[in-house]
Amino acid sequence: MRILQINSCANSGSTGRIAEEIGNVLLAHGHVSFIAYGRGTATSNSKLIKIGSDKDVYLHGAYNLLTDKHGFASKSATQKFIQEVEKIKPDLIALHNLHGYYIHLPTLFDFINENNIPVVWTLFDCWAFTGHCSYFDDINCIKWKSHCNKCPKYKNYPSSWVDNSFSNFEEKRRIFTSVKKMEIIAHSQWLGGLVKDSFLKEYKVHVTPSAINLDLFTPTDSDLKLRYNIGEKKVVLGCASAWSNRKGYQDFLSLSKKLGEEYQIVMIGLNAKEIKALSNNIIGLQRTESIEELAQWYTLAYVFVNPTSQDNFPTTNLEALACGTPVITYNTGGSPEAIDVHTGFVVDKGVVDGIVYSIEELNVLNYSNISNACRKRAERLYDKKARYLDYLRVFEGMVEKVKG
Repeated sequence: MRILQINSCANSGSTGRIAEEIGNVLLAHGHVSFIAYGRGTATSNSKLIKIGSDKDVYLHGAYNLLTDKHGFASKSATQKFIQEVEKIKPDLIALHNLHGYYIHLPTLFDFINENNIPVVWTLFDCWAFTGHCSYFDDINCIKWKSHCNKCPKYKNYPSSWVDNSFSNFEEKRRIFTSVKKMEIIAHSQWLGGLVKDSFLKEYKVHVTPSAINLDLFTPTDSDLKLRYNIGEKKVVLGCASAWSNRKGYQDFLSLSKKLGEEYQIVMIGLNAKEIKALSNNIIGLQRTESIEELAQWYTLAYVFVNPTSQDNFPTTNLEALACGTPVITYNTGGSPEAIDVHTGFVVDKGVVDGIVYSIEELNVLNYSNISNACRKRAERLYDKKARYLDYLRVFEGMVEKVKG
């Protein structure tokens, strides 16, 4: 098979690494793997195709800011990309994040339909079936079930100065439901259920959890406590690719005022301005692409706290579990699905006192047993060697249906 994956980025961030791992599985089984991406730079074991330039991304973002038409710019860049795809002649196109200011949706889907190419679309959020937003559960909006209009989140990502949600919903429904041969992958039961209530409900949905490399995310010794002068304090870890109130930034600040001196909060993924604004009792670190360093922090942590208010199935939860660290998460999207009663705690959104209570509960439990249970759960459910084979089976099944 010749498989072309399309994502906003390649081999970076959670979605980029997922595309890379899928590509590695394809290559290991004798298939040809291409990854097309629109943002940043990358290296990969797959053959890379860059869609447009940084300038195209900036212009697309500016266009969206003025019009709220995310996905309806970058036409020239997409047309040039399609010329490359015509040379590849893929047996299947695997879509990932199509938002990110890099691709013209009508051009892409017209090409797919004209050439009758089967599609497998992995959804990481809700953007594919709304008129604007990528998540709506934080405001309990249900307009997407019938028809988006007067979007209360049009100023949020993909942020705009105007509201075009009614027209966006119409266009996205027309374009996305035009594909005759498409199946969808969701990483959580939560998102899979939402798809079945959306205009994409006629397509088959496979629910398969995210996966990580358990050889890399594994209990790892380090001298981090010595380097950061943490002493014997118990580390309460937070990690995000970019922090915002959606990811729990303010909740961590509140948490720092409620925990005793025996704890040390560490937040990874902050920018320089955010780090400078932190109180003295929080260690703030910028984002790192070093998996070894992340594994060291996860291992060192007494508990990983994920106070996200809107999310699908965060891989950070899995990474923590794989390093033997229990997880505390808000009852948000599919985030609670990563853990069970032996490996963490689920807290109502915004209840910081619930996080404090859960941390204190760890003190009266057998921590060694919990840590072992975390690693075993990761090995049983989230090993990339097994999970990414799920993708291969779906791809092969789709291609066989077309040939049949």
